[in-house]
Amino acid sequence: MMMDKYTKLQIAGIYCCLAVFLTFILLPFFEMFMASLRPLEHLFRSPYQFWSDDFSFQAYRDMWVTVPLLGRYIFNSIFIAFSVTFLTMVFVIPAAYAFARLKFPFKNATLGVFLGVNMFTGAVLLIPLYRVLRTLGLLNTYWAMIVPGVAFLIPTGIWLLRSYLEKIPVELEEAAYVDGASRMYTLRRVVLPLAVPGLIVVGTAVFIGAYAQQFLFAITFNQTRELQPLPAGLYEFIGYQSVTWNEMMAAALVGVLPVMVIFLFLQKYLVAGLTAGAVKE
Repeated sequence: MMMDKYTKLQIAGIYCCLAVFLTFILLPFFEMFMASLRPLEHLFRSPYQFWSDDFSFQAYRDMWVTVPLLGRYIFNSIFIAFSVTFLTMVFVIPAAYAFARLKFPFKNATLGVFLGVNMFTGAVLLIPLYRVLRTLGLLNTYWAMIVPGVAFLIPTGIWLLRSYLEKIPVELEEAAYVDGASRMYTLRRVVLPLAVPGLIVVGTAVFIGAYAQQFLFAITFNQTRELQPLPAGLYEFIGYQSVTWNEMMAAALVGVLPVMVIFLFLQKYLVAGLTAGAVKE
């Protein structure tokens, strides 16, 4: 086993580092959960109390009354994320295969340009994106949030999947060509089945990215309340004079559940894809 190469002191240090890392990652979520259990009037109690006898799940019931469209917002977030993931993978798979197998002028330069797109956040391109979406008549529709999401996630998907496809032996494709298979048939019947772990990794990364970037595009390109995703819908917990923080935290945690469930179900495939992509032939 790999851990046998380390001394007990080194193993203890690794576990300590992991514990510190997980603490910083998970502590905000834990505090969100604790805040969702506290009554609103006790959230800012001084001094701070870690445990209280008045904990309850009342906020998880009240949030549906405070924001009647909360269920619709959660559905919109999931729908937009799945749509962005599907369309992104449709473009990423042939593009990544072309960068991995084909030879054409300026291939590396083009790949560098794609990667450079990730250096720009959506906020930098909001005005040109707004003008393009307005020209196409896509404002205040689902497409107003789907199209920018796809555009910003395609470069990352190409970069990740290309690295995985390059590790698939090219001899398998050459054998298919000898038998008379076309390039598209080889891609569909030979390459993609072998690339399933990598596709799951890229698809999951794209889904998480699509789920996380909805807020900026929603508040800029969409004014239709029924089409808002959850990050924008959480604004409705902010009143004129007060904020129902406990219900907002409860709604945010419920909105994160789909991503957590998907990750838990695909965890085995994610680990397999990441480790397979890291192995040198």
